[in-house]
Amino acid sequence: MTALLLINARRLVAGWGLILLIVCSGTTLGADDQQPGRARNVVLIIGDAGGIPALHAASLHHHGKPNGLFIHTMPHLALMDTSAANVWVTDSAAGMTAIVTGQKTNNGVLSQAADGARGTQDGTALKTILEYAEERGLSTGVMTNVPVTDATAAACYAHVNDRAKTPEIVRQLLAPRFGDGADFVVGAGLQKLSDAAKELGIDFPAEVKKRGYSYHETPEQAAGVDGRLVAVFNTMNFDLPPLVQQAIKTLSQNPKGYFLMVECDVHTDKLKLGLDHVAVLDRIVREVTERVGGDTLVMFTADHSFDIRVRGGQPGKPMLNGEIPADGGNPLKPFIRVDDGHTGEQVLVAAKGPGAEMVRGFIANSDLFGIMLAALGWQAGTTQPVMSQR
Repeated sequence: MTALLLINARRLVAGWGLILLIVCSGTTLGADDQQPGRARNVVLIIGDAGGIPALHAASLHHHGKPNGLFIHTMPHLALMDTSAANVWVTDSAAGMTAIVTGQKTNNGVLSQAADGARGTQDGTALKTILEYAEERGLSTGVMTNVPVTDATAAACYAHVNDRAKTPEIVRQLLAPRFGDGADFVVGAGLQKLSDAAKELGIDFPAEVKKRGYSYHETPEQAAGVDGRLVAVFNTMNFDLPPLVQQAIKTLSQNPKGYFLMVECDVHTDKLKLGLDHVAVLDRIVREVTERVGGDTLVMFTADHSFDIRVRGGQPGKPMLNGEIPADGGNPLKPFIRVDDGHTGEQVLVAAKGPGAEMVRGFIANSDLFGIMLAALGWQAGTTQPVMSQR
C-alpha cells in the first residue's frame, strides 16, 4: 500500500509540480510516539523533599554517576514550581494541596483554598483527585512511610485549616465526602493516630472494621492481605515497595480503574538515611512503571525541594567521606552540604503513560491536577463548602 501511494505521488508531482505526501506506518512508531489515549489508572508518586539536588546526590552516592536513577530515564519530563499561595517556599501541606486539587493555598493548610487562614479560619474545601476518583467509583489508595495523618497523605482525603489538627484529619479519614473513602491506606504514626482517636472518643480499629476494612498494626500482618485495608505502623522503618505492589494488585481488580498516591520521605537532614530513601523511592517508581499496563499514567514529583548541594567529590570516590585531612581528622570540606530546610527551586516531574505527553517545559504544582484529570478524561467541577468540624 505504501509503495503504491509513493508511485502515485511521483506521477502527481510530475503533473502538478509539488505535493507533500507523508505516510506513517503504525509499526514504526514507538510506544510514546503513538496517539495518546485515556488513562484508566493513575499512580502519583511523591518524593517528600525529593528535589533535583537530592536526586543528583543520591545518583552519585549509589551509582557513582549523574543521571543514574530510573527516574532519570522516564520519557516525559518537566520542571515544576512549588510555591505556596502566600510564600515562595512551600511546606508539604500547601505543596500537596496544589498537586491534588489544582489550586495553591497557604502553608499549613490542607485541601482548602487560600481564602482560609492557618489555624484560625476555614477556607473553601477543594475537591481532590482522590475524591474525584471515589465519586466515579474507582478504587483509591494512600500510602506513605511517614505518619498517614501527615500533610502529604492527608491532603488527599482531609480538608482542615491546620495540618496539626490530627483528630480532625482522623475523623475525615473515617467520614469521606465522596464514595466510601480510600480503599488501601498504609503508613506510619500509629501512636499519633491512636492519641487523636482517643481525643475523639472513638475506637479506631473498631471503626475501621465497621467500614469494611481489615486492620493491621505491623507490616507482617498486612502482607498479602486482599481487599480494603488500613495498616498503620509504629515504625517508619518498613519496606514500602512490596506493599505498593500489593496495593496495585488489590486496586486493579476494579474494572473502573484506580488512583494511588505513594509518598516516600527523602528529607536529607539525616544525609545517609535520606539518600538511602531516594534509592527506595527510585525502586518504587521503577517497579510500578514496569508492572502497570499501557492504560496507567505513572507520575513522579516532589512536593518541595530541600537545601542539599553537591560541593565536591570525584568519580570512583565515596561521596559521603568528604576531603579527609592527612591526620585522619574530620572532613575539611564535605562533598555534600546539607542545611536543614526546604528550598524554593523547581523540582522534577517525570511521567510515563497516557497523558504523560502533557508533562513538559516549566509548569506549576497546581498544573499536575489538570494533567491527571485530563489523562482520565474528566473535567473539574465546582468546589464545595468546607465540612463543619464536630
